[in-house]
Amino acid sequence: MRTVDTKIGVMLPLGAGDGPDGGTAGWKDVRAVAEAADRSGLDSVWLADHFLYRDPEGQVFGMHDSWTLLSAVAAVTERVELGNMVLCASFRDPGLTAKMAVTLDEVSGGRLTLGAGAGWHDPEYEAFGLPTDHRVGRFAEWLEIVARLIRGETVTYDGTYYSVRDANLDPAPPHRIPILVAGHRPRMMRLVAQWADAWNTAWYGAPDLQVEERLETLRQAVQTAGKPAGSVTATAGIIVRDPDQSVPDPSPRAIAVQELPEAVAAYRKLGVEHLIVSPEPMTPRTVELVAEAKRSLAD
Repeated sequence: MRTVDTKIGVMLPLGAGDGPDGGTAGWKDVRAVAEAADRSGLDSVWLADHFLYRDPEGQVFGMHDSWTLLSAVAAVTERVELGNMVLCASFRDPGLTAKMAVTLDEVSGGRLTLGAGAGWHDPEYEAFGLPTDHRVGRFAEWLEIVARLIRGETVTYDGTYYSVRDANLDPAPPHRIPILVAGHRPRMMRLVAQWADAWNTAWYGAPDLQVEERLETLRQAVQTAGKPAGSVTATAGIIVRDPDQSVPDPSPRAIAVQELPEAVAAYRKLGVEHLIVSPEPMTPRTVELVAEAKRSLAD
């Protein structure tokens, strides 16, 4: 199994529960965490994509629009890569998404990874009148249109759910914008192998048997598609906690930030090329501690 260098990025706060003391994150909180990642030497920043979240007790948590926030983050950072973890395809038309991606990539100076998935949280679909049926079928059509457009094609497509005619992007993307897809079931993995440059599995602490099994599904999908081994970058989301800061509802899967170097080494041996840290709490201090752990790997 090949050994690779591993990039490390962080999730940014998005809304309720992500802000200071477990409150709602505002733009100043998002900006502070993004700028901490940019100046401290981390490789990337990421935003989830939800309209709302309803917990099992029925409590509803609101969210900001992730694409608007990511555009703002692009304008106030200089070097970190940017992405969504991940855009819900149901929320935005494929042609609009492709156009937005090329524009954000321009704003960021070529730092965008377009993360996408089929969606899953029914309450936000129901609240905003979105269809919950055939999510993977809809995503398959959406992904093909988006991928072909941002790779410079003029696209005519007549599908069950989406249609475009002689569509192209002008101005055209000056380079290949990477596409990341999250998912693990067989149909999604076939789409990963066909259209994606990167793939994500989440959320974990230290790597376990499930991580290894998911990575094996990626290898098999790439092989079945007849593509070279390693042609789709493996990324993984992990939860990292600063034990010296208060966290209202800590994840049981989180590892302490002091354990991060060991975890990175373990993921690296498995072939994971990019770790995306969900910090607990989402503060500049936690981000700086993650960056310190990253620097220690080079010592």
